[in-house]
Amino acid sequence: MGKSPDHPITRSPDAVHPITRSPDHPMHLTRSPDAFVLPRLYAIIDPAQSGGRPPVEVAETLLAAGVRLIQLRDKHASSGELYASAQQVGECVRRAGGIYIVNDRADIARAVDADGVHLGQDDLPVESARALVGSGKFIGFSTHVLEQVREADLSTADYVAFGPIFPTSSKENPDAVVGLAGLDEARKATRKPLVAIGGVTLENARAVIEAGADSVAVIRGLVGAADIRKRAEEFLKQVSIPGK
Repeated sequence: MGKSPDHPITRSPDAVHPITRSPDHPMHLTRSPDAFVLPRLYAIIDPAQSGGRPPVEVAETLLAAGVRLIQLRDKHASSGELYASAQQVGECVRRAGGIYIVNDRADIARAVDADGVHLGQDDLPVESARALVGSGKFIGFSTHVLEQVREADLSTADYVAFGPIFPTSSKENPDAVVGLAGLDEARKATRKPLVAIGGVTLENARAVIEAGADSVAVIRGLVGAADIRKRAEEFLKQVSIPGK
């Protein structure tokens, strides 16, 4: 299944985002939604899924493997703990020239000057988060049914996450599985970059991209691996589909 004909996403040959950087601040992203291309692999670091390895250590390993977008997600840390961790990971990602997203917490994203924030259905509304982080930052928004996808499409969110595509154990109370057919419908419902999340593995990642996703988000299947670098390299190879 291909992308919608009027879908405005373009891809560079190596699937690296064509985001511009300010000449005066070369390590700070300049938000340009019309040109925003998500890297094929959307890596999510969650200490609860990474076997006790420090988030900054996981980030360094992912970046060394070629990953260019990292989200930090920690549902159990205090605000102070999350801030400290977010600062460390952010510095690491900036040095590598990647995109850095903080999950849920727009205030932490702003405090550590992350490139953006990812919001869930129970977090701040997109426009409220936009007022907090500013127009120059990226905002992603999680959706689980088509009505939510359509609502996100009308917001200032820069990309939409949809899932779970497959059964997942990375979330304590997961929403209903949508499947590849549901992903195909979501692709038709939005012109924004689409991230597929939930139960994505090495075995099904390519099928997810072929079903319409611009990027696959992976948590346990990536940071839970014994050899994170090797697993990241394998995922990058799987989602690199010429001509898409």
